[in-house]
Formats: sequence, structure tokens, C-alpha cells
Amino acid sequence: MIIITGAAGFIGSRLVNRLNQDKYNDLVLVDDFSRKDKRANYSELIYSELVDRAEFPDWLIKNEKGVQFVFHLGARTDTTETSVEVFNELNLNYSKEVWKLCVEYGIALIYASSAATYGDGTLGYSDSHEYVEKLKPLNPYGDSKNEFDKWALQQERAPYFFAGLKFFNVYGPNENHKSRMASVVLHTFRQVNKTGKMKLFKSHRNDYLDGHQTRDFVFVEDVCKVCMHLMHGRLKIQSGLYNIGSGEGRTFLDLVKATFKSMDKTVNIDFIDTPEDIRDTYQYFTQADVTKLRATGYTDEFTSLEDGIEKYIVDSLNATL
Repeated sequence: MIIITGAAGFIGSRLVNRLNQDKYNDLVLVDDFSRKDKRANYSELIYSELVDRAEFPDWLIKNEKGVQFVFHLGARTDTTETSVEVFNELNLNYSKEVWKLCVEYGIALIYASSAATYGDGTLGYSDSHEYVEKLKPLNPYGDSKNEFDKWALQQERAPYFFAGLKFFNVYGPNENHKSRMASVVLHTFRQVNKTGKMKLFKSHRNDYLDGHQTRDFVFVEDVCKVCMHLMHGRLKIQSGLYNIGSGEGRTFLDLVKATFKSMDKTVNIDFIDTPEDIRDTYQYFTQADVTKLRATGYTDEFTSLEDGIEKYIVDSLNATL
């Protein structure tokens, strides 16, 4: 039996889909299933049971003998949320509880960290553990993820295998519910269909041209492949933190142009001021160092930005029109 928390969300539901493709059907999905806007993400998946996230710790205590693996992907991911209490409850304390139960019952654990832990990138984007204590995230979300990473690495007792995955900018199917936090691919698709153009943030730094703010965009199906690789290799792969990105930074201009092309539309871009509530905490560059991931034996190439966008639009988004 495999547990997936956050299973109604973006990455979680795509991972369940990938598990089903690989004939893993004895799955327990954990989430807040009261949200109607997430139901399409899991309505056609194969699973054994749905468990409310608030009830999951007690459920695990009662059913631990049948559980082989936990993917803990459930989290509050809103980078504009300012309540430290919310993040402490959902990202920090809840994750500690899951960790302790996995330790107690000898269950391997993969959990979601984030590239938001790297802050403005002053210390680079290496997932070496020596940097974790020095990192300075730019918002409470990033803080909550880094605080858990720090806590996990300090524990004398750990699951026999664990991996904290520092997700970079993930895009792909099943993110329709994410609203403001959805990928720029989805925002572009929606804006272009509605207005014929896309609005991008201006640069507020002299060393970056408008639209040249850079991210490591990674296709969600690649993320799922990495998760499967780590699960299968848990007896030989070293526990720790791992960057999950393509290893290549691309500009927002690259992304938007590729989206226009996949939509067979003429490029039409307006540049607008970055909202003041995120301007001071806005990352201008991210690029995953995937050396550690490659050292685990993961050799698959990551989907190019252009190919990922094409697949996302043709296979998924066009069906929403």
C-alpha cells in the first residue's frame, strides 16, 4: 500500500496517475476532499481509499502494517500567504507528525520541499546539506519548507529512507484549481484565449530586461518519473535533499513565446509592473543543480520547455476550451 498526501492537488494527482500507469492501484489518497474544484484531478484514478488529511495520522497508526511507502506532497503552497501560523500548522508541524510516524513504523518517506528555500539565490542552488542552515527564503512559505528541511536533517531518528524534494517551477496538467499560484503556462493559455495577449511582469532590476526573469521550469510528468526512480531505489539511494528541476534556466519570454506557438497564435505581450505585495520577494533567477540527482543513477533527459508546453496544451488544455 502506498500513501499519497496532497493527492487531490497538482503534483499529487499526477503522481497517482503515474502510479496507476505502472500498475500500482493499492493507493490511499490523503487530502481535504471537500474542494469541488479538485475533484476532476482524482475522479478517474484508481485507489483503495480516500482519507481526510486531518484524520490521516490516526488512520496510519491503525493501518501501518499494510503501508510500504509515503509520498507526503500535501502542503500550503501559496507564496503570497503571510500567516506564519498557517504554514506552521500545515507545512511544518503536520510534516513533523508524518515523519515521526514513518520513523515509528519503518516506512520510507518522500516529502515536498521547495526551491523557494533558496531565497534570492545568493548562495546558489546546490542541494548540498551544508547550505541549509544558511539559506534565507523570501517569504513565509519558503521559510516553512526550509525550517522542516533543517529539522529533518537534525533528527537522530529518521525513516530508513527519506528524500526531501526541492521542486522548482513545475507546470502541467491538473493545476486548474491553483488560481494565482498556477504556472505561467496556464495563465498565458487563459489570457491569450480571452484577450489575444499576455501580460508579463516588468523587470524592476537594472540587470534584467523585461521578460528575462529566469526560472527552472520542469514538466510535472518528469517530476513523477523522478519520484518513481527514488521509490524504486530506496534501498540503495542515499537519503537527503534533492533538487527536482530540469537543470536549465529559461526566461518567461521563452515560455510565453512557446505557449503562443503551441496555441498557433501570434505573439502579443504587454509588460506590467510586478505587484507591490510580491515585488520585494520576487526571484529573478532559479536553476536547479541536479548533480546529486544524477548521482543516484537517474539518467532520463528532462522534457524541453517547448516540448512540455506543446504536450500540456495539446493533450490537456485544449480540451478545456
